[in-house]
Amino acid sequence: MMHRAKKSLGQNFLKSQSALEKIAEAGELSPADTVLEIGPGLGALTERLLERAGKVIAVEKDRELFAMLSEKFAPQITANKLLLLEGDILDFDPAKYPETAEKYKIVANIPYNITGAILKKFLTAEKQPNRMVLLVQKEVADRIMARDGKESILSISVKAYGAPKIEGKIPAGSFSPAPKVDSAIIIIGNISRKFFTEKKIGEEAFWRLIRLSFAHKRKKLAGNLRGKDSDFPLIPKEFRDKRAEDLSLSDWTRFFHQKS
Repeated sequence: MMHRAKKSLGQNFLKSQSALEKIAEAGELSPADTVLEIGPGLGALTERLLERAGKVIAVEKDRELFAMLSEKFAPQITANKLLLLEGDILDFDPAKYPETAEKYKIVANIPYNITGAILKKFLTAEKQPNRMVLLVQKEVADRIMARDGKESILSISVKAYGAPKIEGKIPAGSFSPAPKVDSAIIIIGNISRKFFTEKKIGEEAFWRLIRLSFAHKRKKLAGNLRGKDSDFPLIPKEFRDKRAEDLSLSDWTRFFHQKS
């Protein structure tokens, strides 16, 4: 019996074999790796991850798909090669599982309607993955890379915790059902909190500055920040006539340390 994709869960099943291979290869997996898959769906990517990784943890919210996957991968589950969990990935706590309490990677075709929430959850988690390979809307991938020369809270957030790059474009026709837009594979490597520790920047204070600075996109920094936060009473001269979207991560580092 064919499973009908549920729009409410953002289900678009990837059917392109070459795209599935490309995503799995981008994970740079070995038998020493534990990989977390978000929304395994029909299990096409899961099969490839099981071939490469030592352990796969797959979290599926759809009860019908969970039952189907439990049957399809019964031998791998019995062999403790696959840990299949039913639930919402936004409720998953990496610290609660021995397999993800240390090093792990995320490789997944994620529901596009929770892309931002997934990035925030895992990039800021106490137990961060050291690598993420995600299939996202191409527009979102372009925003992360700031291809139009304009930064955003999303792009700064990703770059503060890791090194993003786009691995390739996946046409809408590669999915069933086909979404209205093309997708892209984005890799976020070297995930850590080194930016904050090495630059001696307080994580909470930094994100407060970023949120205030982007509060009104068309306003210049002076308009967004003046009188709003006692931690940032003055704006460095070089940034006063700029908007938040004009500043790179290195600019924000200088801003944070050169308030005068």
